[in-house]
This record gives sequence, C-alpha cells and structure tokens, in this order.
Amino acid sequence: MNVLMIATSLDPGYGGPAFSVSRLAVALVDAGAHVGLWSADGSVAETDLLPPGSAVRRLTGELRNAAADFQPDALHDNGLWLPHNHRAAQLAREAGWLRVVSTRGMLEPWAVRHKRWKKAAAWRLYQRRDLERADALHATAEAEADNLDGLRLGPPVRTIPNGVDLPELAPAGVQGDAGATRTAVFLGRIYPVKGLPMLVDAWARARPAGWRLVIAGPDEAGHQGEVEAAVAAAGLSDVVGFPGPVAGEAKSALLRQADLFVLPSHSESFGMALAEALAHATPVLTTTAVPWPQLEARQCGWRAPPTPEGLADALRVATARDPATLRAMGAAGRALVAAEYGWPRIASAFLALYEDLTSSRRRGAPQHLAGRASLQDAAA
Repeated sequence: MNVLMIATSLDPGYGGPAFSVSRLAVALVDAGAHVGLWSADGSVAETDLLPPGSAVRRLTGELRNAAADFQPDALHDNGLWLPHNHRAAQLAREAGWLRVVSTRGMLEPWAVRHKRWKKAAAWRLYQRRDLERADALHATAEAEADNLDGLRLGPPVRTIPNGVDLPELAPAGVQGDAGATRTAVFLGRIYPVKGLPMLVDAWARARPAGWRLVIAGPDEAGHQGEVEAAVAAAGLSDVVGFPGPVAGEAKSALLRQADLFVLPSHSESFGMALAEALAHATPVLTTTAVPWPQLEARQCGWRAPPTPEGLADALRVATARDPATLRAMGAAGRALVAAEYGWPRIASAFLALYEDLTSSRRRGAPQHLAGRASLQDAAA
C-alpha cells in the first residue's frame, strides 16, 4: 500500500506531531508499506527526525505535484485549519484517494477556544465539510474520540495512540546525597496551551524544599517572556531555569536525570513528551486535561485539576515522595510504555485501518451521514 503522510512541519521545534508523524512513517515502512512524507514548510527535506537511509520517501515541492508523483492509495493528513489541509482534502476528493485525518487535538475544547473567531470562520467555509468527507478520523485517546463523536461529523472515529520508542537506560549507579537538589522538568513548546504560568503559580504556592524546576523547549509566539516575568514576580528565579530547546542526546539526558516530569497542559490529544518521560523511567505529574488516566492506575504518576490550587496540592504530594519511591514509579511507567505503546503495534493498527477502509470502499458500503454540529459544540 502507498501511504502519503502530510505534516505541517517536521522541525523538532514544532513539538510532538513532528516526532510522532515522522516516527509513524518509519514504522509503517518497517511494517511493509510504501510511505511518502510531505511537510507544508518543506522541512521534510532536511529533518533529522528520519533516520539516515530510511526508506521513507521525502516529498518536496507543491503538494499537488508531490502527490501526483507518489500516487497514494491512502492520504493520511495530520492536523486542521491550515491551507495545505484544505488542499489535501480537495486532492483526495478529486483523485478518489482514501483519506484519514488525524485531528491531533485541534478540536479539543481549549484548542477551539484559542483564536476562536478565526477557527469559526474556517469551520463554516471549509473545515467542517472537509472532515465530513474524510473516510475516517483518527484520535490518539478516548477523550479526544468522544469529543469528535460529539460533533457528529459522520466518518468513523478510530482511536490509536502514538507509539513511543523505549530508550536504552544506563545501569543504576550510586545514588546522590540525600540532601542533593532534585529536579522537576517540563519539556515542550513554551506556549499558552501548556499551562506554564499556572505551573509557576502552583510552584510558588507549594515551594517544595530541595527542588528546582527546569522549563525546557522552544519559545513560541513570545510566550517565554510572559512565563519568565511570572517566575520573577513570584520570587522563583533562583530555582526555575530556562535552558531553551533540547534535542537528541541532550533531551534524553534531561529526561533520565529528572526526578519528576511535569506537564501542566490545559489540553493534550496524547502528550508525547509525557510518554517519552515514562519511557525514560521518570514519573509524571500532569492535569486531568491530559488523557492519561492510567498514570494513577499503574502507579507511575499523578493527575491534578488544571488549576493553580490543584497543581500545588499535587506538587506537594509528588515532591514529598522519597527518591526510591519515585524511581519505582518511573520503572512502572517504563513498563507501561513497553507493554502498550511499541511502534510495531501502532503501525499494524494503522495498516489494518487503511485496509478496512479500502475493503469497505470495494464493497460499496453506504456513505456515512454527516452531522451538523457547530464549532461552538466542540468548545463547550
């Protein structure tokens, strides 16, 4: 099967989708598919998120020409709202290609409310119609799938999580001094949806003794300045650091060395950085807006209400745990990732989805009925 995957960007600074889309492309090739990968910003040509020698075909230039050259059986788009997403829908409809859309959390309530009026216009003009005409919609978690089902768009909604690579970990060495400073890490885009001002407020309320907070990642839309100002206003400049973007071994080292990973997001469709932290055997504290209820069930982390008070209470609990307990929780998280989020398993699920949709077309299955839900329903 020829699968054309479309991404907004494959620059590591773009965040989780750049990693998950590129890694899915590689996994699909390993599972036997022919995969072409195209990005709207052209970063596919140079990205190092594809390993050297990968059989994933890097497609560049105008989307129509790249697609015509590759001749896909299935077009898998990742994301919404942007002009290239609309062009992909048009091309698939004209050519009769199967089209799957991964909404990547972009119809979650917080995301819809952010820049709401622009999205409302796009929803009326083309976005709802483009989704109604897809063969299937893909969600990475059940909460996202429930929100998509609530919009009654028509196409079937399928839930397949992102995969996660399991890194090699160095053997446990001699532990540091009992009084050594411990580290909580946030890793991701520094952007309003990530809830960092709320985390700073919570940290100021909890003020965990013997802990420091590292906020690592690329600044987006100048938001880091707002977070730094909140840190200074709270008198936390001596315990909160901003090392900037980290990637590759530096990123892996940061996750390995962390005692706790913190993701205070207002909205996540999956939470790729959280999964990577678990893969590095680091326990996690996040919010109930992040779809990982198994953190508490598997005793590898905590979820708190997405409020300063809720986060502060959870920080007090997490940072009071002794190092041995946190290490045991991290080991449980790594076991969870190993059992449920391997890339071969995820690639097989996607190939099964493409094949099922293709078979339905061949059988002449009835067209789904599109609903008429409004964008305001998604934001409710």
